[in-house]
Amino acid sequence: MKTNIATYDEYDRHIMQHMQRDSSKSLEDLAQAVNLSRNAVWRRIKRLQDSGIIKARVALLDAQSVGLGLIVFISISVSTHSKDWADKFAKVIDSLPQVQSAYRTSGNQDYLIKARVSNVQAYDDLYQRLISQIELADVSASFVMEELKNTTELPLSLIHI
Repeated sequence: MKTNIATYDEYDRHIMQHMQRDSSKSLEDLAQAVNLSRNAVWRRIKRLQDSGIIKARVALLDAQSVGLGLIVFISISVSTHSKDWADKFAKVIDSLPQVQSAYRTSGNQDYLIKARVSNVQAYDDLYQRLISQIELADVSASFVMEELKNTTELPLSLIHI
């Protein structure tokens, strides 16, 4: 986990806020929105990319439209906590394209996984593949009934510069 916090100023924050909402904006539109020249915005974006603050520019797809409308949260408990097991688990998780995110957590569960699948049978296929590749003490799943909020936007306005 990266602990170094890169520095940026108010102009950078505004650029990042706009890019988080719509990274397809032209440099001209972005420059106008943040009240800087096109070249200044380009230099700032380049610096933010080079520093690793901007990791990627992606298109966000509508999961329902592409047939992956079911979100499942998978809670996992394990009986082994060795580095070898954790490394193998990370490789298994990385090999499963349905897994959107995975976290090692504190509390009653050891790992929490968010996956996107087409239906319950597709989840069962994922479950069977997972348990066939690595030993787990307990696996439980919760299916999302209603998505109340889902964003990729970081709350930059809460960070004090």
